[in-house]
Amino acid sequence: LQTRLQAGQGYGNTLNCVLTVYRNESVAGFFKGMSFPLASIAVYSSVVFGVFSNTQRLLSQLHHRDSARAPVLADVALASMVAGFVSVGIGTPVDLVKIRLQMQTQPYIKANVKLKPTVPGFPVYRGPIHCFRTVLQKEGIAGIYRGAGAMLLRDVPGYCLYFIPYTFFCGWITPDGCISPNPSSIWLAGGVAGAISWGTATPMDVVKSRLQADGVYLNKYKGTLDCILQSYQNEGLKVFFRGITVNAVRGFPMSSAMFLGYELSLKAMKRDQTETNP
Repeated sequence: LQTRLQAGQGYGNTLNCVLTVYRNESVAGFFKGMSFPLASIAVYSSVVFGVFSNTQRLLSQLHHRDSARAPVLADVALASMVAGFVSVGIGTPVDLVKIRLQMQTQPYIKANVKLKPTVPGFPVYRGPIHCFRTVLQKEGIAGIYRGAGAMLLRDVPGYCLYFIPYTFFCGWITPDGCISPNPSSIWLAGGVAGAISWGTATPMDVVKSRLQADGVYLNKYKGTLDCILQSYQNEGLKVFFRGITVNAVRGFPMSSAMFLGYELSLKAMKRDQTETNP
């Protein structure tokens, strides 16, 4: 829904988008392009959380000579920015394939435009591997990383507004005297952080989605700035808030599960290490 609302044509609102997708593509339409993200989400999440936590520990060691010390706000912010920067390297190709597969059956309506020899409304790619290979052959590495600039502008501040609120809310919710937050505190803090992060990241998420969807039939945008200017000139400021409701709503359960899995996994591994090396 997020991709259709941000880069598609003819969807008035979220409900209209849901009904249109279901009417035209049935339930399968809501799961297009999901195989590639599902196959890579474990690697992506482990890299992002690993980079964040290790950078945080390194900064604590450099500044306070104690890697186990609770990090200060500046350390959390810097570790978040590093995690956001690294995430773009893995996330951009995955998002590109997902968006191309989701948008390839959307009709492109524009007068006096010579399209590629493909009929809009019919699939261009047979699946994620075919999509990745086709883009790589026709557009090279630059094609695979199309939209990386917009994703960088989304994820670097986006991860700051992901990890900082989580750290703050986790500390605020956790009762005094507890060494570590309980699962309910982690779940709630992670959900709130996810809703804040995805909600505020929506403007650049719109630009990223449009850049990556661009190229199925023709290349409309020359780059990030050109996409921002064209989108604003054609549709006004409101275009940059398309899909904000979907982003915020999905951000809560997704981030709750992510942080809960991360924290519980860390606790389990630390417990195993303690039992093995008393």
